[in-house]
Amino acid sequence: MTTTASTGQRELLPAVSAFLSSPRQLLIDGEWVDALDGRTFGTVDPATEETLVQVAQASAADVDRAVASARRAFEHGSPWSRMSPRERSHLLWRIGDMIDERSEEFAQLESLDNGKSLASARGDVGVAAELFRYFAGWATKMEGTSIPMSVPGKEFHAYPRREPVGVVAGIVPWNFPLTMACFKVIPAITAGNTVVLKPAEQTPLTALRLGELLLEAGLPAGVVNVLPGFGDTGAALVDHPDVDKVAFTGSTEVGKKIAAGASRNLKKVSLELGGKAPNIVFADADLDAAVAGAALAGYFNEGQCCVNGSRLYVQRSVFDQVVEGVAAAARAITVGDAFDPATTMGPLVSAEQHQKVMGYVRGAIADGVTVNAGSGDPARDHGYFFSPTLLTGVTEDMAVQTDEIFGPVITAIPFDTEDEVVAAANNTVYGLAAGVWSRDLGTAHRVGARLRAGTVWLNTWHADDVTLPRGGYKQSGWGRELGSFGLDDYTELKTVIAEL
Repeated sequence: MTTTASTGQRELLPAVSAFLSSPRQLLIDGEWVDALDGRTFGTVDPATEETLVQVAQASAADVDRAVASARRAFEHGSPWSRMSPRERSHLLWRIGDMIDERSEEFAQLESLDNGKSLASARGDVGVAAELFRYFAGWATKMEGTSIPMSVPGKEFHAYPRREPVGVVAGIVPWNFPLTMACFKVIPAITAGNTVVLKPAEQTPLTALRLGELLLEAGLPAGVVNVLPGFGDTGAALVDHPDVDKVAFTGSTEVGKKIAAGASRNLKKVSLELGGKAPNIVFADADLDAAVAGAALAGYFNEGQCCVNGSRLYVQRSVFDQVVEGVAAAARAITVGDAFDPATTMGPLVSAEQHQKVMGYVRGAIADGVTVNAGSGDPARDHGYFFSPTLLTGVTEDMAVQTDEIFGPVITAIPFDTEDEVVAAANNTVYGLAAGVWSRDLGTAHRVGARLRAGTVWLNTWHADDVTLPRGGYKQSGWGRELGSFGLDDYTELKTVIAEL
């Protein structure tokens, strides 16, 4: 691993400097306002540990204001309710273009707030723009059909209607702040809902900048409200009787709390939760491709990605060769500041996350694992940097193998037979993603079909598109996002029956 932990001088765009020059407020009913109790918090640059800007901290009273605003914007007769599907489509497309025009601004804010490299942040911004364009096409295609009824002696005309749910609370994580915000906001407003968005407290900046852009694009007041805050803000949204649906991406632990809270008034819930993805390499695989794919699977986005392949299973005859290759790939990663062009891995998002990941690795070392690469802090004076790590000698009952670490840590275990590795791969409470590497397409597809996961990659990893549904089995969540399936959880299906 190469280290360039120094942040040096950053050349920020004037728009970014201006955005950071004054405290950021809440977006409620189309206006930027302070929290009612005046509370703020500092959002921190994980590379320097310095506060970037103070941000208003929403309380339950602010949640009441925002939900009331969203309800008014949703109700019959409002400007939003009168907007035709074609007008919504044009608006969504326009927002996508506006994001592209400001892509570097969004990327710099994302890198400052989250720590990821500028190259990664630029990719995330591009996805956000494409999401707006993709769903723009769906706004005019929420179609129904007529269904014949068989009632002797009577005639009926029966048909289903897809209608918006109402007020949606979107609660999003810190690993892909802008993209995850778009995952919630875009399908919700495509279907005609209104939204109260709560960004993660670690990374509120691009959600707030998105709020500015939505108003600039002409989105009516109250359709999207943005409330930075902590867990109490999210809990107030989940408990609010006038929120019709909660859409959450984050940890399984918090997802369970949201499901329990939402059950009190049975509001709709969709959840994309944790993962501990198995990545299986058979001896007949293209090993060069498998090694590169395993490194990408485990270390992508500083390891802070719920579909990362953190559990590597390698057939015994090629185990040493693959481990040596992945370890070499880990050592070749340059850890440093997001604004350094040489950087390929930035810091972890926060001191808390750094301590968590370090705790797992130190615990595994104490249990006797072998460290093949990494194992902790690169040389640094500041920042939450962590070296990409590869561990062997791991057993299936170790915490480093069972728990979602959410850092750049891969565990590698040898296997002998197909049945053995499928059983091990599925021996987890999670089921978000999995992967198989084999030149034998029969093996790849057969094993892929046996893996209990919402996404299975064959001879690749992290290949994706906005047209594809994503979500998890087991404790990795409820529902699916994106693709044609991405609107289902944001609509109600009404049956209309008329006697002729």
